[in-house]
Amino acid sequence: MPTHYHIGELSSRTGRSIHAIRWYEAQGLIPGVIRDAGGRRVYNERHQGWLELMERLRRTGMSIRQMREYTSLVKQGRGTLKQRRELLAVHRAKVEETIAEWTVALRLLDSKLDFYGEWLASGERPQLNPSERSGMAPVSKARKAPKRPARKARAAPA
Repeated sequence: MPTHYHIGELSSRTGRSIHAIRWYEAQGLIPGVIRDAGGRRVYNERHQGWLELMERLRRTGMSIRQMREYTSLVKQGRGTLKQRRELLAVHRAKVEETIAEWTVALRLLDSKLDFYGEWLASGERPQLNPSERSGMAPVSKARKAPKRPARKARAAPA
């Protein structure tokens, strides 16, 4: 088993397309990629693990800007361990909040599915609406998550 491999092998090992791997690299999200004498990128097991981390961070809602910040901290070495840990801890708290919100949403969806299942089975509309059946009150406008601020427009290149 080789310890170094090219992009096609990395693609096979990670299940990510060559295009996706190049995108991550172009975004500055894969540190330490070197090139061989022929100019081809050379990867190793660390790159494979790094891609997995980046994909998970992205799927859990971390912004590309934050991913770049984290990657930059890693490149700076051990002196940034505290900052890296803090960045990931803040992100983890956001992921936990999202999981809690999605758990409530999942309960409501399950209740709605049960509601329709009963209706279809009996031929008559059940008495309680899904939010009452799940023990949840409808979400009021006051309880909704605040909207994210609009992104700032980028200046056109000169």
